[in-house]
Order: sequence, then C-alpha cells, then structure tokens
Amino acid sequence: MAGYLDQYGAGDERREKIVKTVAISLVALVAIGGALTFLFYNYRQEGQVKRFFALLAAHEYQSAYALWGCTEAKPCRDYPMSAFMQDWGATGGRGDVGNFHIAKSRSCGSGVILTVDFGKNQEEKLWVERHDLTTGFSPFPVCPAGGISVK
Repeated sequence: MAGYLDQYGAGDERREKIVKTVAISLVALVAIGGALTFLFYNYRQEGQVKRFFALLAAHEYQSAYALWGCTEAKPCRDYPMSAFMQDWGATGGRGDVGNFHIAKSRSCGSGVILTVDFGKNQEEKLWVERHDLTTGFSPFPVCPAGGISVK
C-alpha cells in the first residue's frame, strides 16, 4: 500500500516549467514593446512632415500652408502666404525639397522637433504639435528640457 506522502511534489516540475515560460514571455513582451515604442514614438509627427514635403514637391502650396494651421480664409498673422512662398516656394532658398530626409526626431514637451536634412549642408528644424499635428518652424534649436531623441 502506498504511503500518504509518496506523491508529494509530483507536479512541481510542470509548474516550474509553466512559471519559467510565463516569466520569459513577459520579459520578451516588455523588451519588444519598449523597442517598438522607441521606434514609433514620433511616427505621426514624422508622417506629417513627410506629407508636408510631398505637398511641396507636388506644388500644392495652399495645402502645405494649411498644415501650418494657416488657410487663405484665415492666414497666419505672423507668417502670411507670401512669406511661406519665399521660404518654401519653387524659388525658395531650399532647393529641391523632394530630396530630404529626417535626420533627427526629438520629443519636446507638447511637440516634436524634427531636423530635416536637404543635403548640401542645408538643415531645417521643424516643430510638429502632438495634439493637432500643426507644423511650423521650431521655436528651439534643441529641446530646453532635454527631450527624448529617437533618431
């Protein structure tokens, strides 16, 4: 006849394997989630800047101006369409705006500072607001609070 404690601890190996598998899975999920958050944290803001340059390349200046929160009906007081065209129009000093890449993306408070490289040692720092994706020139050369650099 079997003793009372003969089967004591019989399921411990299986339980240890389950706990180990769950722990490794959780660590892997946290690592993958952190990496994806780091890579895509400023995805919407970078997409807005890419959209802005696509509109400029297609010579749709009114639509590009609207991304700055300015329209023909309600132009920006400090940045009229004529100044926008001097900066971003076909005769602007930036050359080929279709030949750009986002060199750096830095979160800063309520927005993102994006450093856009046009080649030939031409860079521009743009600001994209997080809540409404309004684009503009960056008010800061670098984030005063340190920020999170993504690229």
